[in-house]
Amino acid sequence: MGKVIIYSDLALLTLNELVDELYDKEYFGFKESAVDYTMKIVDFIEARIDNPNIKLSKNKYKKYGRKYLKYKANQRTTWYIFFDDKDGKFLVNYIINNHSHTFSELL
Repeated sequence: MGKVIIYSDLALLTLNELVDELYDKEYFGFKESAVDYTMKIVDFIEARIDNPNIKLSKNKYKKYGRKYLKYKANQRTTWYIFFDDKDGKFLVNYIINNHSHTFSELL
């Protein structure tokens, strides 16, 4: 049996809202481009979440997930994907980028 990845309601909401935000704020001229950008995040998660070199969250971040991935989308934007895992099952709890107003909580 392969890995199983489950996204929390909050993680799914973040990804869905990201598409709308990227398009509405005109970061992308076409909605399809915003979807493609968001899908690259999902593809990264699915390809890397079971990497043995995953980073462990510091104690103050464990409320978001015991482990995390960093995805550098471009020169200015890094995404942080917090998750928990057990027996090949992964729960993506929280996704945030360095531009988010709540990102300062993580510093």
